[in-house]
Amino acid sequence: MTDTRWRRAARHPRLLDMLLALALLVVAGGTTLLNRLGGSVEPDPVALALAAAACAAVPFHRSRPYAVYGVTLLYGVVICFVAPRLDAGLLAPLLAALYFLAVQTDRRTARLATAVAAVLVTGAAVIDEPTASLDAKIGMVAWILLPGSIGDSVRTHRAHLAATKERAELAERTREQEARRRVADERVRIARDLHDVVTHHMALANAQAGIALHLLDRNPDKAREVLTHLGDATGSALRELKATVGLLRRADDLEDPLEPAPGLARLPALIGSFEQADLPVRLTVEGEPRPLSPGVDLTAYRILQEALTNAAKHAPGSPTAVTVKYTDIRIRLTVANDRPAATASAPEPGPGPGPGGFGLIGMHERAAAVGGRLTAGRRPDGGFLVTADLPLRTGTARQNKDSA
Repeated sequence: MTDTRWRRAARHPRLLDMLLALALLVVAGGTTLLNRLGGSVEPDPVALALAAAACAAVPFHRSRPYAVYGVTLLYGVVICFVAPRLDAGLLAPLLAALYFLAVQTDRRTARLATAVAAVLVTGAAVIDEPTASLDAKIGMVAWILLPGSIGDSVRTHRAHLAATKERAELAERTREQEARRRVADERVRIARDLHDVVTHHMALANAQAGIALHLLDRNPDKAREVLTHLGDATGSALRELKATVGLLRRADDLEDPLEPAPGLARLPALIGSFEQADLPVRLTVEGEPRPLSPGVDLTAYRILQEALTNAAKHAPGSPTAVTVKYTDIRIRLTVANDRPAATASAPEPGPGPGPGGFGLIGMHERAAAVGGRLTAGRRPDGGFLVTADLPLRTGTARQNKDSA
């Protein structure tokens, strides 16, 4: 309840400043009254008037801290010569001004202002009362140094809280940006998978449909077999599309668990699907097969799938050679067809994507995403060649680049 009231009052800073000035005036006047009740000295109207003027300047500390400090310091020096007896209560406006100056300015300024006030006020008190005891002089200096120290601590604490809040906000923004980046990367990956799946199976279906149409009159049994393979290809396409698009389902949708991502273990089945579409493929594996990280395994499969799809579209019926070569730190994939690619929309040989469509661009991006590289282009003796060098594991991408 008290905390709520304080927060409400903090919404009206001018009112709080006026109450503070009134409290300081009460402290200064109360000190004079206590001296009179003790019978030591009579109250001095001039000292009370100076105290009232100094207290009236304190509410402006938010906008003019230096001016308030100068007015109250002048008051403190003058009061040393005017007041019959000087004590800390009469210096309340100056002490408040030193506190606010320390809170609102830097440490060097606050310390300089405190030192100046201590020297001037103490010097004026000593000149006015040269017989004052050493304890009284030390006490006067201590009272002047106290508000500056408290204000410096408050300012440091506020700066620490502000820095902590800023770091927390920065960390939150960084987490949000990272989450958005990962979502965007995942969308791009899913889009690539959709492109590969649709392009691959549509190319096979188109090739098989053309073969079936060609054989329909001359060899109905063979045409029926090709159409059976066409049904298998389209069914496989639907299953892969379901597995890929299923990644976009909600987390609480648990029906029909997703299939694992494809990898090189499914390479024989992939080659078999192309052979059914009248694309003769020869597979060669060199070196001892080594385990691949899931990302590299999927990337290798998709690159081979896209390269064979391009060969089926642009060079149907031409012999195609697929070579998978394992080394200690990387795997090299090669897809070469022997037919001149005059009808293929393909870039010139080179390390980067060219104007050959989204398929080649996707292969380049997939290879680069796992730390590998890919080249694609026409062969000097005709045909088309795709070569991809991939690390065995995505974490060794830098090592592979350095050793290349």
